[in-house]
Amino acid sequence: MRITSVETFVLSNRQALVKVSTDEGVAGWGEHTLENWVRTSSAAVERMSEHLVGADPLRITGLWQTLTRGGFYRGGPVLSSAVAGLDQALWDIKGRWLGVPVHELLGGPTRDAARIYAHANGPERTGDLQRARAHVTAGIDLLKVAPHGRIEFLEKPEHLDTLLAELAQLRAAVGTGVDLAIDLHGRFSLPLSRRLLPRLDALGIAFVEEPVRPEHSDLIGDLVRCSPIPVATGERLYSRAEFRRVLDAGVAIVQPDVCHAGGITECFRIATQAETYDAQLAPHCPLGPVALAASLQLAFAVPNFYAQEQVLDLHLGTSPAATVLTNPQVLVPIDGRIPRLTGPGLGVEVDEDAVRAAVDAGRLAPGSPAWAHPDGSFAEW
Repeated sequence: MRITSVETFVLSNRQALVKVSTDEGVAGWGEHTLENWVRTSSAAVERMSEHLVGADPLRITGLWQTLTRGGFYRGGPVLSSAVAGLDQALWDIKGRWLGVPVHELLGGPTRDAARIYAHANGPERTGDLQRARAHVTAGIDLLKVAPHGRIEFLEKPEHLDTLLAELAQLRAAVGTGVDLAIDLHGRFSLPLSRRLLPRLDALGIAFVEEPVRPEHSDLIGDLVRCSPIPVATGERLYSRAEFRRVLDAGVAIVQPDVCHAGGITECFRIATQAETYDAQLAPHCPLGPVALAASLQLAFAVPNFYAQEQVLDLHLGTSPAATVLTNPQVLVPIDGRIPRLTGPGLGVEVDEDAVRAAVDAGRLAPGSPAWAHPDGSFAEW
């Protein structure tokens, strides 16, 4: 079997797919979305396809090495995202060729269902109480929110008091039978996070995500030591080498993105690496259904899985992003867990006609906002 073509499809600034076809009629799909930079990652995929056309798609690790290291310059979000989408597609092909889901190729299932979590952010406050209750009513038992609005380097005491009060209201609204996590999104400075984390303990926070920006990963150990709350990070880290730094610092949960951190191949290795530190895996996935399916294949295969992020919210009804699948029902959670995917490859069926019809060849809407402080200086989103 040989690869005959590699095609990319940009649907939005937060959704880009790649299809790898073979001379045996077996094709695989992956998601190489790099939020805000999808056309750039697509260009990288097209460049990398020169290494793939004519190659045996079943030699995944060998091809991964070539794609990752063969251009001399390596790493970073663009190249790692391009590799990630192609890697997902190669695993999809291999699973379909052998008639098994990818997690069977990774050693077989470690669980029968994967816990998911949902976002409950509010438009004008930290936490939307109505949305949070809707998630819980639908069976979700882990919610995540982010602080509302931009954050100064050192906020006034009243700002942190308001944040804590809103989190307390959210806790009261959903009860103690639901886990709450807070994503600081890299908006907080190290000293401000050090002030906040000890005050969160009374709320029973499940974990605090990205309490410092990724370029300050060497400082994250200060926050691990200042509070008993588990620290999570990793959506903007792209390799085992980068994850080693935060694991050495004591983070409890690693969050590689299967669309950014080298695909299934590298994320499986990151999970295994984390296991030696007694850390768990919660893959980052604010993207589409192909990315979610690829993430779930990891969730079903690794023993140290904690929870899966998703934004489709199929427990609340249909999702526009899921219309690229012919079988979105396999991603519908039951009691907050998505049952183990049993279909071949990634376990989802892409509707190619729907994908081609959804391609956006024009100027894309921004994938995230650009914020500024009152003095006009840059503010983290």
